[in-house]
Amino acid sequence: MARPIVLSNGELHVGLNKFGLVHDFYYPYVGFENHAAGTHLRHKVGVFVDGTVSWLDEDPDWVFSFRYPYTALIGHTLARNDRLGVILEFDDCVDAEMSAFIRNIHVVNLATDQREIKLFMHQAFAIGDSRSNTDTAQYLPDSDAILHYRGRRALVIGGDKSGQPFDQFTIGLFGIEHHEGSYRDAEDGVLSRNPVEHGRVDSILGYTLNIAPHSSERVHYWVAAGMSIREALYIHKQLADDGIHKRVHKTADWWHEWLKPALAIVDKVPNDHRELFIRSIMIVKSQFDKRGAVIASTDSTMLNYSRDAYAYSWPRDGGYALWPLIRMGYKDEPYRFFEFCRRGMHPSGYLMHKYRADGALGSSWHPYVHGEEVAPPIQEDETAIVVFMFSQYFTAQNDPSLLKDFYGSMIVPMANFLTEFVDQSTGLPKPSYDLWEEYYMVTTYSTAVTYAALLAASDLAGIAGDDSHAVQWRTAADDIKTAAEKHLFNEERNTFYKGIFTDNHRFDKDTTIDASAIFGASLFGLFESDSPKLTAAVKTLKEAFTYSQQRPGLPRYENDPYRRTSDDVSGNWWFISSLWHAQYLIEEGNEAEAISILDWTKAHALTTGMLGEQVNPTDETSVAPAPLTWSHAEYISTILDLIDRRTRRG
Repeated sequence: MARPIVLSNGELHVGLNKFGLVHDFYYPYVGFENHAAGTHLRHKVGVFVDGTVSWLDEDPDWVFSFRYPYTALIGHTLARNDRLGVILEFDDCVDAEMSAFIRNIHVVNLATDQREIKLFMHQAFAIGDSRSNTDTAQYLPDSDAILHYRGRRALVIGGDKSGQPFDQFTIGLFGIEHHEGSYRDAEDGVLSRNPVEHGRVDSILGYTLNIAPHSSERVHYWVAAGMSIREALYIHKQLADDGIHKRVHKTADWWHEWLKPALAIVDKVPNDHRELFIRSIMIVKSQFDKRGAVIASTDSTMLNYSRDAYAYSWPRDGGYALWPLIRMGYKDEPYRFFEFCRRGMHPSGYLMHKYRADGALGSSWHPYVHGEEVAPPIQEDETAIVVFMFSQYFTAQNDPSLLKDFYGSMIVPMANFLTEFVDQSTGLPKPSYDLWEEYYMVTTYSTAVTYAALLAASDLAGIAGDDSHAVQWRTAADDIKTAAEKHLFNEERNTFYKGIFTDNHRFDKDTTIDASAIFGASLFGLFESDSPKLTAAVKTLKEAFTYSQQRPGLPRYENDPYRRTSDDVSGNWWFISSLWHAQYLIEEGNEAEAISILDWTKAHALTTGMLGEQVNPTDETSVAPAPLTWSHAEYISTILDLIDRRTRRG
């Protein structure tokens, strides 16, 4: 289940599901400590009218639409039930200045007579992403609020209707002792006002509305989050005192200010893509934690059928996510990301597989032992791309202080590692895991990124006056390029090898056609985009994947099994590989074909502009997780390439 709406301020992140319900609630890090991950932790919304209760996720008569109608990360959800004669409109945001999730709810009576309509707002948390039964929920009469807390995590739920607080509440249990949840107490329209529970606790608020025919009323609802009860209550009081209209306007103003670099160039974006361009930039920003982590996806859907989700910071994904922002002149987000990488760097100069948003090492399936060999469980390209992206950042900012902050402490150890991590028998980098995290080999893609990173590091060394390293790193890059030209092109298939297995005294070439090998070689300059080898490789790829402008989606590689929807296809289409192709086409001057891929991307986005990871080639539906930060980043980068090409052309 994708998240059509995501909302964030870099500390509190909320994801709404296809029913408009809270289904991800991260705090105090974006991507870490999801207090609402799981089917039973949906924050249900119900309407009691004409003697019956209707829940948005249970009654099939509810019809939903989702939008981001403003130039801000403020979501709009419309839920309509013609059988009940009720419309609910939600304008939702996470406050830009304090950790509060805000819902401005417009309740519309479609009937021809006045009716009493009760709106119920239910919330269930597993605070700290814990499944142990030690949470507490309490009614706070002095604050007109419900408090959920566990340790140093406090969540205060409140709201108002015409200046008055909710008129009903109860606190209950769910998932233990045969309790389904406090929302069941709403089925007769009257809540029992139970003031406290501990264990697996949930709570529900009720608002009673008397609405004239074809008229409406508004209800305000919020969840304030704090690292202490005192902090959460302070935010709750600020919301009550300011009123949510003021808070929403302040949040909109914050986003308008933050988007200025993007808005300054939006008139250069093709008309049909301007809206998705701006939305994609906001969605990418929503996946950034304020302390530097860039989360691959906050959509926790995969927990329903897999061991883990994507709520981690992969240095590679982070580098690609920051690249378009660096190009547009953003300074703060890249700086914090490089600080995050420097903190996570191994003493030997490399970055590990992935990290949690708090900087701790993330889960991994990469071993230290590979047959007879012992090697770090890494993907070398993740270290290389950070070096390369820092060079791009330094060039864009032209700020000497950046070298002072990062050259000696991060670039030198990383570039030295890349220089030393070379197989002397081939001249190529030593094996590590590929960017798809599946195979332990020397890949063409990782070779390309390493080559570009060492050239970039050499340029930085020259600027820093470090002539010794400048020569050493450029020489290492040149040697890798020479080895790549010798070993990495498959003359029989007219394409680049996916990679070479060189561990345990092997030298076995993988002939699989892989989009990352072909477009990585182009993107990072290992082979010139107009070179005969690269031109042939792109032609081979198109033929292998039966590419056409009408169906321009590309899989990652031949017979990709990951979440493949049918054995009749070579693999699901990925936005990343498809947009890499568009970037190659732009470099080659083929704008029309590149725009057809951008159009295809836009056509396969959700109504809110959300891009998932993959597309099912059979029915062309999105394959979660959605949003995927990297997909949006490649879409933005492709448009920036198009703008740059047109600017150069004049």
